[in-house]
Amino acid sequence: MKVFRRLLAITGVTTFTLPAIALMSWSVPTWAQDDACYMVNSSGQRVNLGKLCQRPSVQPSNSGAPAGVFRARIKRRDGGTPVIDVKFNGNQTYEMLVDTGATGTLVTKSMAQSLNLPIVGAGRFTLADGRTITMPVGLLNSLSVSGATIRNVNVAIAGDYAEGLLGSDFLSNYDVKIKRDVIEFYPR
Repeated sequence: MKVFRRLLAITGVTTFTLPAIALMSWSVPTWAQDDACYMVNSSGQRVNLGKLCQRPSVQPSNSGAPAGVFRARIKRRDGGTPVIDVKFNGNQTYEMLVDTGATGTLVTKSMAQSLNLPIVGAGRFTLADGRTITMPVGLLNSLSVSGATIRNVNVAIAGDYAEGLLGSDFLSNYDVKIKRDVIEFYPR
């Protein structure tokens, strides 16, 4: 699982095309993480952010957040990557890795089946190691994190060997601040 996730991580650019639907690919910087106090640059190297991470911890709730800011509790970390709850189509919640380097969101085959996702095409994805793979692409009605919501989202569907990834198709709609215990989403 981790090998596949790492192939989709920061150093690669992930793109996919669909019939009649054009999606853009772009690079998104990695944000600092308070507990590990580092970021990964475009070359895949860890950069120590030491002094920048000297902040008090925030309680994981929306209470106390400025109006319009959404807070998601970090449930755990997988190799330093935050894992949060994400709600699909308004009614089913799954744990997802917050992958600031992934162009799009990726769900597993089991998740797609449980959500009854309609397949709308196939995508070609370039992995960090240069390989290109093809995966089915499904259409979600909505994708929500603690009230922050986007609608009509195309998602890649991987086998059950992968982990679900929340990518920049969601994250780019918000200014994202990753803290020790929470992730804050500030609408743009």
